[in-house]
Formats: sequence, structure tokens, C-alpha cells
Amino acid sequence: MAESSFDIVSEIDQQEVKNAVAQALKEIQTRYDLKDSKSDIAIGDRELTLTSVDEYKLKAVRDILESKLMKRGISIKALTYQDPESALGGTVRQKVAMQNGIPIEKAREIVKLIKNSKMKVQAAIQGEQLRVTGKSRDDLQALMTMLRGAKLDIDMQFTNYR
Repeated sequence: MAESSFDIVSEIDQQEVKNAVAQALKEIQTRYDLKDSKSDIAIGDRELTLTSVDEYKLKAVRDILESKLMKRGISIKALTYQDPESALGGTVRQKVAMQNGIPIEKAREIVKLIKNSKMKVQAAIQGEQLRVTGKSRDDLQALMTMLRGAKLDIDMQFTNYR
């Protein structure tokens, strides 16, 4: 019987992020409570920067961004928020890191969960992703279900299912 496998990855579609940011900026410009608030969302390489005049309006910008990202199918678990900091002109700025790849600590935690599940599958860490192999496709699908239900606080996708 042939071996079946799948990869556990954590990737964000950058084009969907750009589209969500464009929609969020459009809403920020038209909302009455955010007009003239110098609110902005800047896209960097694997990071977003939220800016507004105070923390209350910054939270509103964050809520708008999260709703637009969720509508575009991007998990909020893939975002890591840093503490808000003061910026020039009396504004407040907050950096948001976008997850790319599975951190090694989380990868080890996932492997430990897989081993403790007593399923007949093997997991191997390959850089920033994991490869899970097993003889039974049913075991692999049960493992996917178990991992989706686990509280890992990271965004995961399952790819290359064969």
C-alpha cells in the first residue's frame, strides 16, 4: 500500500491582504467617527502599520481591518500585534506582524501532539513547514480534524494531500 502524506504550512495570500487593506482604507475615509483622524494602514514586507490620533480610534481601525481580512478568508490568528507606541504629530502607531511559516517551537508542539495521538503517522519538520505521512488516508484526515480543533494559536493550512 502506498504512503499518503500532507504538509502543514502557514502562509498568507499577500494579494488578499492588499485587497483587504484597500477596502479598510476606503471604509476609514467614509466613516464619520474616523474622518480627519489621520488614520492610515501601511503595508510593508510581512508587516502592517496602523496609525491614528489616539488609541480609541486605533482600535476602531484595527476592528475594520480584521473584519475585512476575515471576509477575504485570512485568519486573524496569522496576525501578531505589538504594543501601540507614540509617533510624530501626536499620533499613535501599532505594528502588526503577519505570520509566514510555522515557528520551530510551534512545529515541535505539533509533532508532540501528533505523537501523543497514537495514530499510525509520522511527522517531520522541514524548515517552516511539517510533512505528515501515513499508510491510512483515514488516519491523516482524522489528524487534520484533531489539529484544527487544537488550541495552537497559529494559522495552519493543509496542502499537498496525496
